[in-house]
Amino acid sequence: MAAASIRDVAQHAGVSVGTVSNVLNRPGEVSAESISRVHRAIEALGYVRNDAARKLRAGTSTTVGFVVLDGQNPFFGDVVRGAEDEASRHGIAVLYGNTDEDVARERLYLDLFEEQQVRGVLISPYSDINPRLERLRERGIPAVLVDRFSGDGRFSSVSVDSVMGGRMAVEHLIATGRRRIAFVGGPFEIRQVTDRLAGARVAAEQSLEHVDVEVVATSAPTVAEGAAAGARILSRPRRDWPDAVFAANDLLALGVLQGLIVDGRMLVPNEIALIGFDDIAFAAAAAVPLSSMRQPSGVIGRTALRILLEETSDPELIPRQTVFQPELVVRASTASRR
Repeated sequence: MAAASIRDVAQHAGVSVGTVSNVLNRPGEVSAESISRVHRAIEALGYVRNDAARKLRAGTSTTVGFVVLDGQNPFFGDVVRGAEDEASRHGIAVLYGNTDEDVARERLYLDLFEEQQVRGVLISPYSDINPRLERLRERGIPAVLVDRFSGDGRFSSVSVDSVMGGRMAVEHLIATGRRRIAFVGGPFEIRQVTDRLAGARVAAEQSLEHVDVEVVATSAPTVAEGAAAGARILSRPRRDWPDAVFAANDLLALGVLQGLIVDGRMLVPNEIALIGFDDIAFAAAAAVPLSSMRQPSGVIGRTALRILLEETSDPELIPRQTVFQPELVVRASTASRR
């Protein structure tokens, strides 16, 4: 059986097609009796409005797309929730896609959102996608970068100063007496990883003490990769262990925490201090509560969505770069040696 159309609803209710349209879109212009008749007809026929056709006629979609870098990271879940909270205030839905740091999947989601004619796109990019975003903008679909600073200023962005965060993390480790610091992170195609390492190196170079920062590279920013990195560290002679680890995100740090166990004895923090980045909810609940650089995840999502809607209303707005400062959260994992 064919789906009921708006004409079927009008015929069943005994009103014009225009009246049905007004009931659905401008009920304030229709009498209470007509509204009741139309809704009874809709229920009887099982009519479902065609939002795709409606948005094409109106020229404005009721959805925005959000492409995130790593759906496994609770940080991005909190960012998306912030965007959804703001979107709901404007009667807009957020369509979500996770790239898992895969260029092909990133391209796939952008193509899909373009086909769906979303109102705009929020994206935490993995690759250099400025040319692709330019094409979207030419089609009337603006984009805002999330958790990534727009270096050339071609697009608005909402991010946290990851260089400063890396610097603050290592300055904290130095203040607790640590001098041999391992940076656990990767892949280095992710801009946030390189920025956090750069900040760590600035802190080491500017310290009055002699501080070494070595890199323990990972293929992904995951718990499993962090645990493997911790095991690699412990496989060295004890004299070659670092006395602190700065992990590029909290998932890596939680994995490192799992890996830094010898004969059932946890080495954090007495032997090796440990600090992460993001301050996800699991950080405080870890076996050894994890020090971390906090990002205002919900605020990032809400701010990005707000800027995106402003740009959909006025395409002539000059792109703006919103940068939040990270906050050092100190817990047991970076306590001074007993």
